[in-house]
Amino acid sequence: MASNSSTLARFAALVAVLIASALMPACKPVFTLNGSAIDYTVYHTVSVSEFPIRAALVYPPLQPMFENALLDYIARNTRLQVTDGPSDLRIEGEITGYTLSPQAVTEDGYGSMTRLTITVRVKYTDEKAEGKDVDQSFSAYREFPSSEMLTDVQDSLCEEICEELVDLIFNATLGDW
Repeated sequence: MASNSSTLARFAALVAVLIASALMPACKPVFTLNGSAIDYTVYHTVSVSEFPIRAALVYPPLQPMFENALLDYIARNTRLQVTDGPSDLRIEGEITGYTLSPQAVTEDGYGSMTRLTITVRVKYTDEKAEGKDVDQSFSAYREFPSSEMLTDVQDSLCEEICEELVDLIFNATLGDW
């Protein structure tokens, strides 16, 4: 008989907890799966200007490759409408660095690896809130064996680097990290 009263007491306590939690104002955490920290009641549009190449070494396909990667990332990870005119948020900048440097020098003095580094300067302007603007440079690199020709690996390296740069830029601007 004691076990029946203890089971009944547990059941009554469970029902009381369920009723209390249903009557209390709900506090629910809100998570975004894309890492974006955008208040869509305030922000509706973003403009992304061209990113001209201002580096000493120029790889012409890099500009559209980077711009498309940035626009695609914004479209996939936000509900912002990309506009050409006035907007709530503006992203502009330039590709300031495209450099090759030898890495992992061997005992005979030759580099066994080469590093391709791309640097992008970004100016992010929030037209709705003060103090959220960003003006900063972002760099990313990939290394490849010096025995390979740059022309053979350039496209894939640039794509990988652009993806990393876009991720860094998004986190520092729209992601608000």
